[in-house]
Amino acid sequence: MNKRQTVLIVIVIAIGIVLGGLILTWEKAAVPETTHGSHGKADSPHAPHDDHDDHDEAHSSSHAHKYSETGNAPTADKNTERGPGKGPKGGKLFTTDGFGVEITIFEKGVPPQLRLYLYENGKPLPPAAARVTVTLSRLGAPAQVFNFKPEAGYLLGDQVVEEPHSFDMAIAAEHKGRTFRWGYNQIEARVEMPDEVLKSIGVEIRTAGPVTIRPTLKLPGEIVFDEHTIVQVVPRLPGIVTAVYRHHGQHVKKGEVLAVIESQILAEMRAQFLAARKRFGLARVTFEREKQLWEEKISAKQDYLAAQQALTEAEIASDLALAKLRTLGVPPEAIHQRGDLARYEIRAPNPGLITAKAIAQGQTLKEDTAIFTIADVSTVWAQVTVYAKDLEVLRLGEKAVIRSTAIDVEGAGVISFISALIGVQTRSATARVVLDNKDGHWLPGMFVTAELVTEEIEVPVAVSVDAIQTLHDWSVVFGRYGQYFEARPLKLGRSDGRMVEVLNGFSAGEQYAAGNSFAIKAELGKAGASHDH
Repeated sequence: MNKRQTVLIVIVIAIGIVLGGLILTWEKAAVPETTHGSHGKADSPHAPHDDHDDHDEAHSSSHAHKYSETGNAPTADKNTERGPGKGPKGGKLFTTDGFGVEITIFEKGVPPQLRLYLYENGKPLPPAAARVTVTLSRLGAPAQVFNFKPEAGYLLGDQVVEEPHSFDMAIAAEHKGRTFRWGYNQIEARVEMPDEVLKSIGVEIRTAGPVTIRPTLKLPGEIVFDEHTIVQVVPRLPGIVTAVYRHHGQHVKKGEVLAVIESQILAEMRAQFLAARKRFGLARVTFEREKQLWEEKISAKQDYLAAQQALTEAEIASDLALAKLRTLGVPPEAIHQRGDLARYEIRAPNPGLITAKAIAQGQTLKEDTAIFTIADVSTVWAQVTVYAKDLEVLRLGEKAVIRSTAIDVEGAGVISFISALIGVQTRSATARVVLDNKDGHWLPGMFVTAELVTEEIEVPVAVSVDAIQTLHDWSVVFGRYGQYFEARPLKLGRSDGRMVEVLNGFSAGEQYAAGNSFAIKAELGKAGASHDH
């Protein structure tokens, strides 16, 4: 009996050792080999944003990012009772009655894609062992149904998982004649904001839709004088400068005296005019007398005709002397004066700004010396630099908006000239825009930017430029869905600075936040939203 008891005890001990080893092996298989909490880990696909698992409790009350997970299939499996666990591949592991599906989102080097791994009793199954479909439901969008095909060790979804990864997920799997169903949801980049809060922070609600985009070409330029209004002032007579009244940088009116000179030649011309005028007066008296004598038959007709010829010659000489004085710019009231015959007033031929001066008191001038340069600044040019690649879109007569880069000045004009040559050094051409400057806001030498509308394009979907925000390296708008705003990453197209074309990510008729949309982004920051791509 003692020997038999000893054998039984040895057998019981051996069975205990074997069972203990099996239990340890089973527990080891149930523990994930690796955990990957970030989309950015190399060779490590993951469940949708499972990097937030450790923070579920901290974010449970946040509208910006919170997890809610439930296992829908009734089962005694412990993992299902407490929600999905983390699988060997770092994803969400759903199990019922020993059958499990691990869901990951993989995006290393590829657009985000669903990858599923199958398990039975903790051991991997080949991807063809089950048929799985996944349905994603998002705010304001139709449900997205994913079908899968077997790959090397996993099932690959047939669509891209668009950002943000904020959705309700429903999983249906068929395995060995049974159907398994699970579900969970995750929220990202979402905030709740009622209407009264929107009004208080200045957020506007607008609707995306078709618009006409007018892309603008922005080119650098400079304000210069209108060359057509620049005049050179010369004395027209040699002489000595006795007075200078206007100087560089001053505005002058037409006819205003700029300087005074004394000219001997002018004195002689005035003397000739006065003599010619005197002779003309005497010739007229003689002609009147001879005419009367001839009519009374007292004198011969020959004397009358001679007096008439003398009158005509005196008149011609007087008119010629007067014309010479007028061509010199001598005003009519000064022509007949008998005062200082040598005094010559140099007057402004046009209104404008004195841009150059080369005269001083006491200086001896020649008749062709340029002593003043006057530019009429009531109109100016915007001299615009046009790069070779942009020459094709420019047209004469095209409207342009000119803005100063230094001060708040804006004006509009049309392109009046495009040079036909490209500069050797600058490799650019020049365009000219004529600007009205009666108010004097445009100053020559001022740097400007020219904005030209190159075309008009009808686009099916566009949003306001002020609605675009940057979030997690995305360009987003915050779409409005009931009381919630959620980020929608966009692929943008052409813009005119006011509206921007939406190529992908938003549909016509959807509402979005504009105006002070940054306030919504700030609210997300307060809520602690994160995205560890």
